[in-house]
This record gives sequence, C-alpha cells and structure tokens, in this order.
Amino acid sequence: MFKTILVPTDGSELSEKSIRGAVELAKLAGGRIIAISVAEPYPFTPSVEGAFAPDLNLYEKQMQKFAEMHVEKVAEIAAKAGVPCETHVAHSFNPYEEIVNAAREHHCDVILMASHGRKGLNKLFIGSETQKVLAHSSIPVMVFR
Repeated sequence: MFKTILVPTDGSELSEKSIRGAVELAKLAGGRIIAISVAEPYPFTPSVEGAFAPDLNLYEKQMQKFAEMHVEKVAEIAAKAGVPCETHVAHSFNPYEEIVNAAREHHCDVILMASHGRKGLNKLFIGSETQKVLAHSSIPVMVFR
C-alpha cells in the first residue's frame, strides 16, 4: 500500500482535488503526505543596458511566498483529516525535476498530482510538468483531471 505520498501543488483548483484525494488515500492507508511546491525563478534577465528590469528580488520573494502558501494549504487539509504532513518548497526552472527528486529523497511510494489537460499546440509548446514527471518517475504517478 502507499504509505508515503508526494503531492506537488501549484495552488490551482485542480491541485486541490489531487490534495484531497491524496489525503483520503493516506488516511485509509495509515500513511503520510509530503507536499511540495516549486517556486520558479524569473524567466529571463535583460541583457540590454537600459532595458526595463523588474525587481527580481521582489519577484522571487513573491514566488516563495506563494509556494509556501500552497504547501501550507496541503498541511491544513491533512491536519484536519489527522494525516501527518511534511512541507517543502523548491526553486527551479524545471519543476518536474524537483518533484521527481523529492519523491526519491523522501522514499515516496506514489506521486499524486493534477494535470491541467492542455491539448493540441498549447500542450506541445507549453509542455506538461505532469507528462515530464510521468516520463522520469520510477514510482507510480496518479493523475487527477
């Protein structure tokens, strides 16, 4: 049975669905939750002198704050159900790598995550973190849509 469940979250409504499913599964199995949210760094650095540059520190602090809020929500839902939960925030341009690494580091039995179900060219160009996790994970991945 699944005793250690990794739950990546981006704070979306769909992520909340996967959180609730993971908490239910953990409660049934007598397991625990490992929650992770990945704060992505600012996507570019202006290379032209005089180019507009937003406050990168402010941006990264905001992303950190949002990621912390996302995992705290998981912890709250788990606590209400009496399920142990550990939270982690990672920083990376490649969230899927952080998710796969966290699963390995915490000896997780399964990853429960949401997929936003993009289709067509949007899926091709934007990519899917869920698809990347599926491709690189050595443990089962349950996907909520």
